[in-house]
Amino acid sequence: MKINYETFAIENHTPIKAWINGVPFEDEAKTQLTNISKLDFIHSHIAVMPDVHMGKGATIGSVIPSVNAVIPAAVGVDIGCGMVAVKTSLNARQLPDNLFSVRSAFESAIPHGRTPSARGRRNRDKGAWHDIPQLVTDEWEKLETRFNKICEKHPAIKKSNHIIHLGTMGTGNHFLELCLDELNDVWIMLHSGSRGVGNRIGNYFIELAKKDMQIHNLNLPDKDLAYLKEGTQYFADYVEAVEWAQEFARINREIMMTNAIQALQKEMKVAFRCDELAVNCHHNYISREHHFGKDCFVTRKGAVSAKKGELGIIPGSMGARSYIVRGLGNPDSFHSCSHGAGRVMSRTKAKKQFTIEDQIQATYGVECRKDASVIDEIPMAYKDIDKVMQAQQDLVEIVHTLKQVVCVKG
Repeated sequence: MKINYETFAIENHTPIKAWINGVPFEDEAKTQLTNISKLDFIHSHIAVMPDVHMGKGATIGSVIPSVNAVIPAAVGVDIGCGMVAVKTSLNARQLPDNLFSVRSAFESAIPHGRTPSARGRRNRDKGAWHDIPQLVTDEWEKLETRFNKICEKHPAIKKSNHIIHLGTMGTGNHFLELCLDELNDVWIMLHSGSRGVGNRIGNYFIELAKKDMQIHNLNLPDKDLAYLKEGTQYFADYVEAVEWAQEFARINREIMMTNAIQALQKEMKVAFRCDELAVNCHHNYISREHHFGKDCFVTRKGAVSAKKGELGIIPGSMGARSYIVRGLGNPDSFHSCSHGAGRVMSRTKAKKQFTIEDQIQATYGVECRKDASVIDEIPMAYKDIDKVMQAQQDLVEIVHTLKQVVCVKG
């Protein structure tokens, strides 16, 4: 089925193509992307995914191709945030009737969340390693040399949580789930990024870009559109730091998946194997690509690469289905698709509008926390994932449909 594109004019500039089909497209997001499209280095058009919504300083659910320039705030601070999923040889009938022990095992194996009073006191933060495991030390060695070279030029980046966050989940919408597919086969799926060090890199270069705009007396419609042009002082440094943070994020997810598999193996009464690594993909990142005859940097903010035949993951909320998909290579979307359901309300509004009882009902059948601290992640705070999937049938095809039975939230 061919999706109907809604194209809106931007004065005399190239239009943005938005996949919406009844999915809300916020005016704030539309305004920001309109402003981005007016920058002279934006290539062709901006693709907007059906899960589009506003985030802090950036529109989430957008694909921005740029030639010889990047916008640090468009990438954001959760650099390399993404998903990984593994199919196991287990079937639902082999799982215990009560999954509380499985959730507890996952929670013990992977640091998650944050202790608010521990800010600046690393050894007290439940979301960081206290005694760093050997696996983490070994993987950090693969990252450390390049990291130190980045820090030689930019020492402020060194003052960040790096090794103690490698192999940890974080907070907010980051999660680990045990899921069942359409055949009741068991999957492990998780969501996280580059953690504290990525946050430091993102914020640091966003501020440098803003200062660069001031130096050149460039007036932008929004301060978060501050960009770094190729050939300027900080452009190459930013690209190097972002690509390093994306590698950190990929390894971070691999370590967590290894620990999650081991935790599940300890809980199960039967041996199992992991047959299939579906994908380990970013959805907040930059990539060097070639589109419409030009080399460019593609910023995917809340969007997943969906080249023809490429596997990806599109998760729903903690009470909804998720999807393993295969890309169709749609050129108008720059070979991209949505990264999830997308929020329909802020965390603050969700906490005010919903109750613990609402959370209990919305996550019926899922072994997860159902307390006040996770109400901001209640399924009703997100778009209908099935409508999001319907709106991108010419971007991806569904390979597997997953439904969580255990969910650990950051």
